[in-house]
Amino acid sequence: MISKETAEHFANTWIASWNSHNMEHILEHYSDDIEITTPMIKLAGGIDSGSLKGKQAVADYWTRALHKVPDLHFELVDVTVCIHSVALYYKSIMNKMAIEVMFFDAQGKINRMFAHYTM
Repeated sequence: MISKETAEHFANTWIASWNSHNMEHILEHYSDDIEITTPMIKLAGGIDSGSLKGKQAVADYWTRALHKVPDLHFELVDVTVCIHSVALYYKSIMNKMAIEVMFFDAQGKINRMFAHYTM
């Protein structure tokens, strides 16, 4: 089980990296084989599955997204934990609330992520 302290430290570091808009810092959290699923991929990228796999594909998508939303700023609301995952509840873009569930590999890197947004 991931400790409360570890989860909170991760959440604050993750939020800070996104708010910095520094792709190198953002990508430090993710494994090379990261797979993300989010409705934003379908909405903004036109990919029906809503999923991307591989660090380079994800980085390319996020780089384009940060250019489209230059004032992106996340606000952490809460953190929940499980065995090998955390779920972050935060204020995202377009005033939407998001829950992002992140699963960690043996090296402590995110290798799977699912994002959920308020409608």
